[in-house]
This record gives sequence, C-alpha cells and structure tokens, in this order.
Amino acid sequence: MPRILIVDDHSLYRKALRGALEAVIAKSQVLEANNLETAREQFEPDGNLDLVLVDLTTPGLASLGTLRSVHECYPKTRFAAMAALGTRTDIVRSLEAGLYGFISKSQSDNEIIGAIRDILSGRIYVPLLLTQVDGRTVDAFRAQTYDVSLPQTEACIDKLTRRQREILPLLARGMSNKEIARSLKIAEGTIKIHASSLLRVLGVRNRTEAAVMVRTFLLAVDQSVSSEGAELDPASRSRRR
Repeated sequence: MPRILIVDDHSLYRKALRGALEAVIAKSQVLEANNLETAREQFEPDGNLDLVLVDLTTPGLASLGTLRSVHECYPKTRFAAMAALGTRTDIVRSLEAGLYGFISKSQSDNEIIGAIRDILSGRIYVPLLLTQVDGRTVDAFRAQTYDVSLPQTEACIDKLTRRQREILPLLARGMSNKEIARSLKIAEGTIKIHASSLLRVLGVRNRTEAAVMVRTFLLAVDQSVSSEGAELDPASRSRRR
C-alpha cells in the first residue's frame, strides 16, 4: 500500500490530486500538508512514506537545498518537485538536489498520474523540454522516464572512447561545442564528431537526453554507494577504497 504525501499550499489542487491518486492507485494512502513544517510532522514517528510531492512555492521551502536536507533525514522516501510552470534549470537543479522527478502542473492529468506511477515503481521521471534554450518557461514536454539501472547505463558508458569520456561530463553540464573545445584544447570540428558518436553509443537523440542520462546515472551511483556504505563500518569502507 503506497503512502504518498502532497505538500502544496493550494488547497483545491492538493485535494483534487489526492482524490485522483486514491481513485487510480489501488490501496494508496494519500496525506496532505500545506507547508513544509506540517509536512515534517507527517514523517513521525518512523518516516514511513513512499513518495513526497512538493510544490516548489510551498511556504517554508526556502530553496531546493532545504528539500535536500529533509530528504537526507529520510533517505528511503522518494521526493519529487512540482510547479505550475518551470524552467530547464529547475528540472536540472531538482535532479542535482537528489529528487526523483519534476512534474509540471501544466501537464495533462494522464501524464501527471503516469509520472507518479513511474516514480513509485523505482524510476526517475524527467520532462524533457521541446526547446533546449535554458531559462525559458516550460510550456511543452516530452515525457521521459529512466530506469535507474546501473549495469545497463554503465555498459553504455564503458563503450565510449577515452576522448568521449572526457567530453561527456562537460556536455552534461550544458557546455557548447565551442566551450568544450576550448576546455579540452581541441578543434571545435573534432568535438562535433566525437559528440555525435557519443550520442549514438548512448542511444539518445540529443544532448539534453544525454545530460539527463548522465545525471540519472550519477544519482543512482551516489545512492548505491550511500546504501552500501551505511551497511559497512568505517574500517570496512576504508578497505573497500
């Protein structure tokens, strides 16, 4: 029985989403909170929640860093951001904060429910912008979900050449071909060739998808290492390193 907490100061939206989730997700228990402080109370005494959906304008949420701190207190709970509108930067920063997805309220009802189902099933949900211009308002999405599969993604990355491995993290940071060329001191034309080959190896259609894939992979690695480290004593961790 999934337990879901909706944190949103918009009462009408909060109650409508709760009703929709209870209607389509069997045996779900959906809780509500209108601010971050009230939300914290819902975690007591054991923090046994499967998913927390947080509107980014929620009172008490000073920044995504605040949400990251709450998440660190309850690492077994998945957190996802919501917003009436958002930017590509909002999506990327949500992933960097360790969240499991970003949902726009402007998406269709079916897309929102589908996104929540995906997150509950163990995936990271990322809406990809139809435009790649950073900072613009999100008004259209191509929904994309990513299985957090370390072996599969790692296998793709293992196929990259040494040069492609150097380019990939720079590409994931949103750097242009010219900026990457300047950083690696290589001709811009050479970067274009490597970048095209890199996308084919990863099986993605564009640089944004490649960036999201890398961020998702790194997030999964961090979680795997954190989980593994929690089960080892300091001496064991030292030996593993």
